[in-house]
Amino acid sequence: MKKIGILIVILSMVFSAATVSADWQPKRPITLIVPWAAGGATDQTCRTLAGEMEKVLGQKIPVINQPGGSGSIGMKNAFEAKHDGYTWTGNADGSVITYQVLDLLPNISHRDWIHYYAMLTAPVICVPYDSKIKTIEDLVAEFKARPGEVKVASAGVGAGGHLAAETFRKATGIEYRHIPYKGGYPAVVSTVKGETEVVMQLSMEVADMLRAKKLRALANMSTQALDIDGYGEVPPVMQFIPDHAPLQYLFGLYIPKGTPQEAVETINKAFDAAAASDSIKRLAKEKASAVVNYKGDEALKLSETTGNNVNCILQEIGIAKKDPAAFGFICK
Repeated sequence: MKKIGILIVILSMVFSAATVSADWQPKRPITLIVPWAAGGATDQTCRTLAGEMEKVLGQKIPVINQPGGSGSIGMKNAFEAKHDGYTWTGNADGSVITYQVLDLLPNISHRDWIHYYAMLTAPVICVPYDSKIKTIEDLVAEFKARPGEVKVASAGVGAGGHLAAETFRKATGIEYRHIPYKGGYPAVVSTVKGETEVVMQLSMEVADMLRAKKLRALANMSTQALDIDGYGEVPPVMQFIPDHAPLQYLFGLYIPKGTPQEAVETINKAFDAAAASDSIKRLAKEKASAVVNYKGDEALKLSETTGNNVNCILQEIGIAKKDPAAFGFICK
């Protein structure tokens, strides 16, 4: 009987420990490092998520902006902190998957993080509202009728709009004339004014001009339709060009792998609640983006797809510092 009693006590302790483990709650504030300046897409997404996750976790989540190195400095600082669930970072997958290839974080891979994405924004293929080009088929025909002459604006070499144009070029076999500007807004305005004929900047940069009927959207480069408030639905380019690679930027949170599993499970629940919140829905509506909820292996898989496309383009146009293949990216 004595042995049975001891066994019962031991089992009780085990189950008690398991219960405590499963119910992990933070005991102090959580630091969220945003590796970009305040006010950007990452910053806005992270602040919105933090405000909602605080309600679930019962702790404050102060956001600290640490810009520099295309976001790599803040990411490095977050990764070098103790992996205990109390230091997070935020970013877009389109940035995180380039840091090794660009030699900004040679020893920290995107695979070293647990990814949480709540917001999706994508390049939108746009022409002036009064352009004779009304469809993707019209656009491809125009490129092929005037190879290397159609002017495509972007925020600069290697920027999202430039990578979008290169992705489109690879999918269709067209050639174009790249006109770089010092930012997404000047690029968009140039197309509105007719200085350029096409712009493929991010949805949040073209939304206002679409609503004002200064631009016409032909397609977006994500894998799903994009509903732009006050304008309408913009279909995915794959609907017209099935072999077109997706180019979409997912914004959200990252915690380093090695964080205790019980903390990860609690963070998962808090993220699910935040991703379903009205606050995130309002932000997406304002920024012409889509609310998503991707985390863990599913989120990483999406990042790998973006990485294969973006890093190989960086190599092709001579920006990559390291061979993407060295980091497991497959260039076709």
